[in-house]
Formats: sequence, structure tokens, C-alpha cells
Amino acid sequence: MWAVWWVWVVGGFALGVVEVLMPGFIFLGFAIGAVITGLLVGIGVLGGSMSALVLAFALASLAAWFLLRQMFGGRSGQVKLWDKDVND
Repeated sequence: MWAVWWVWVVGGFALGVVEVLMPGFIFLGFAIGAVITGLLVGIGVLGGSMSALVLAFALASLAAWFLLRQMFGGRSGQVKLWDKDVND
């Protein structure tokens, strides 16, 4: 079942839906990793062993997380300043 490309793509879209419901760029990296793994299985680059699929998923998810962190992460030197109280 794990060597079927559409299982990875559907799982990636499901994780994307979870990210919409609970935002925070946590599940989005896993969703991108699953879709990339599904595409690699679909074009025939990956296949067969479960360990290769899990390794590809882990590396793609990690790369996606780092890319998302660079694009949307906090900028250095920015400090949140509170200038009014919620009780005012």
C-alpha cells in the first residue's frame, strides 16, 4: 500500500487540511513531504523498500520545513512591543 503514489498524495492533502484546521506550519512541512514522496513514487524514482520511502519522506519534510521557516519564520531583530493593555 505504501508503494502506491496516490496514497502519499492523498495523505499529503489530508495533512494540508489538518494544517488549515490547526495552523502553525507544523503539518504543512509533512504535507509537502508526503506530496513530494508521492510524486517521486509516481514517476518511478522511488519504490519497493519501505525504508527508502520513509527516508525520502523524512528528508522531503525536513527540507520543506526549513524552506517554510526561511520564508515565513520570525525575522531576527524584531521585538513585539505592547503599547496598550487589554484592560484599557
